Amino acid sequence: MHTTLHLLAADAPAQMLPARELMAFTLASHIILVPMGVALPLITLVMHYRGLRKNDATALLLARRWSAVMAVQFAIGVVTGTVLSFEFGLLWPGLMGKWGDVFGIGFGVEAWAFFLEAVLIAIYLYGWRRLKPRTHFLLGLPLPATALLGAFGILAANSWMNTPQGFTLDAQGNPVDVNVWKAIFTPMFGPQYWHFVVAMLVTAGYVVAGVYAVGWLRGRRDRYHRLGFTVPFTLAAVATPVQFMLGDSIARQVFQKQPVKFAAMEIVWETDTHVPEYLFGRLHPDGTVSGGIKVPQLDSILAGFSPDTKVTGLTSVPASDRPNATQATIAHWAFDIMVVIGSLLLLLALWYGLVWLRRRRLPRSKWFYRSAACAGVGSVVAVECGWITTEVGRQPWIVYQNMRVAEAVTSTRSTTLWIMFGLVVVVYVAVFGAFLVVLLKLRDRWRLADEQADGRPGEAPEAVTPYGPRPAVPAGDVPSSGDGGSTPSGGGGT
Repeated sequence: MHTTLHLLAADAPAQMLPARELMAFTLASHIILVPMGVALPLITLVMHYRGLRKNDATALLLARRWSAVMAVQFAIGVVTGTVLSFEFGLLWPGLMGKWGDVFGIGFGVEAWAFFLEAVLIAIYLYGWRRLKPRTHFLLGLPLPATALLGAFGILAANSWMNTPQGFTLDAQGNPVDVNVWKAIFTPMFGPQYWHFVVAMLVTAGYVVAGVYAVGWLRGRRDRYHRLGFTVPFTLAAVATPVQFMLGDSIARQVFQKQPVKFAAMEIVWETDTHVPEYLFGRLHPDGTVSGGIKVPQLDSILAGFSPDTKVTGLTSVPASDRPNATQATIAHWAFDIMVVIGSLLLLLALWYGLVWLRRRRLPRSKWFYRSAACAGVGSVVAVECGWITTEVGRQPWIVYQNMRVAEAVTSTRSTTLWIMFGLVVVVYVAVFGAFLVVLLKLRDRWRLADEQADGRPGEAPEAVTPYGPRPAVPAGDVPSSGDGGSTPSGGGGT
């Protein structure tokens, strides 16, 4: 309760806490699915291309199975994303009513991207065994572009909330003379967009590779598992150092464009030079920091490459215009956790790269595969922490320096919002439970198909392509699906 009270201003309306908790829960749940929605189509098409180029049936089988996961994930993502869209209007009518004409185009772009992606995924799934291989692959190529378009819309809206521009205010304080291009391409849009997109590729690559890393640890070391691990892990490993540099770039942009948020991220109380860096630690209302590891002058060096760099402190603005001590501590911990996980992923990528360059093979250490199996979960945690840093560090503003969160919240009774929150939690537990059940059933179905194929000479999983005529079903066998039942590609889930 002590922490909860400090998360809100003393004069905050009663509706604000349940509204924020509900929004935070639905956003945190949705963002688990976003990496797969944005980056899995690209990973799948890379595997698909490899299969066509090298006439590799194993790669085609993996691509087909990943496309089934992609479709299921997309369906769940549509549900959770739609809930978020409604919550913007229901929970924050002050935001949408006043500023919707300025930044609402981002949500329109995302809606069109969702529609296009749904159509393209349906075509891609339908195309297995029904279209010529080249035609099928070419029809799938727009999928990554539509995923990037959806991310474009959302990041345009969020970056505008962080650095609003593209409007002027009339005498009543309402936005007029809207310039759509300036509202979309704000100072934070480029750094935030590319940091987010590469994070999605890193996360999806490590998540997919982690599944096959677990298989390797359990003794499944056939070509199917090696290829299923190598392609997504390689993509993620190549993107990891790029993401590290982009993360450093966006931190410097925050330092320049949102100095008070940067002060919260680094728990800097007083504006000064030679500012120390705190690794974790807790900020108190009097400006003191307890716990953590203090590194003298490092924060100034990281911010401006010199210990003489002046870092703006939280006290540079009135207390009502900055995150309070608890909010600053939350943003600081989220930022530090994200950086620690990113550093560990960078070390894992370097390990992989060094072994490959020196020996032209995959690492054989069990500790490498244990780390790879954990990398997917760690990446998701890092993504969650990134959004916490962005949103909590901006407090108390919902539109930075233009509208406070308390001014945007709904007038609906707080009791009603708490009841709504409870219902949403129950529904989301059911939805994600169903999602997990479907994934486990797909896994069991594919494993059974592989085991059946392994028992028949010449029908190993990599021996049957998803294209061309279906193998005949032996007498007495009953196909479990329309794909031929006994063939390993029958587990494609189309």
